[in-house]
Amino acid sequence: MTADSYDQQQKIDTTVPHSARIWNYWLGGRDHYLVDRDAGDAYVRLAPGIVDIARSSRLFLRRAVRHLVGEVGIRQFLDIGTGLPTADSTHEVAQLLAPECRVVYVDNDPLVLVHARALLTSTPEGSTTYVETDLHDPEAIVAEAAKTLDFDQPIGLIMLNALGHVADYAEARSIADRLVSALPSGSHLVLADGTNVLQSGMAEAQQQYNKSGALPYVLRTPEELTRYFDGLELLEPGVVTLPLWRPDEPSAALEPLDEAGGVGRKK
Repeated sequence: MTADSYDQQQKIDTTVPHSARIWNYWLGGRDHYLVDRDAGDAYVRLAPGIVDIARSSRLFLRRAVRHLVGEVGIRQFLDIGTGLPTADSTHEVAQLLAPECRVVYVDNDPLVLVHARALLTSTPEGSTTYVETDLHDPEAIVAEAAKTLDFDQPIGLIMLNALGHVADYAEARSIADRLVSALPSGSHLVLADGTNVLQSGMAEAQQQYNKSGALPYVLRTPEELTRYFDGLELLEPGVVTLPLWRPDEPSAALEPLDEAGGVGRKK
């Protein structure tokens, strides 16, 4: 362990639940503590569908990145709100199809930083970098990402379950707009966040979660999520519950879940 990693670990608070660790727990990972498991189980008791939402979000990421690499030809990605590394992270999916892909992950959490530096490795042909920057400072994110990514070439901007942590909707939209405005033509926005329109218990579960000491998260409507794509060419099928976004098996019976998202192209 490096001295820097040790210093980061000293900042990790294991006395309150942590959203990235809870998400990791729901996904079947190992990077969580009792306090996270307790908070995750409490959420599940009120809204059992949250585990399916976590898994569906990861599958949506995989399908969207495969589309951008394989069909669109994008070779660089800016993934904001990285969370703890798990299977099928952005760089794994992208570099499996095109080893030369470059990926910049952004988060400002010490726990994520420790794990990212250890696990977010790259192919020799490509690049995988972690940037510790605040979501509320889009200009700083762009400045740091530009050290690795070429902002004259199309970029895949990924924000999954990130803007829900911005309490003010106008500010969340401003963050998204400022990030997209820095991207060149042909870039794509991949975005999804939690909703509260389909499954009972979500509002109560989120309210209890937000009282736990963890970083609060705001559930928004699909209409609010759609407005993040204003000015972009929204790819079919639009902003939909995640299992319905270009499923691998279109004929399968897919249950709608309380998380919606989509992919939009900058003209």
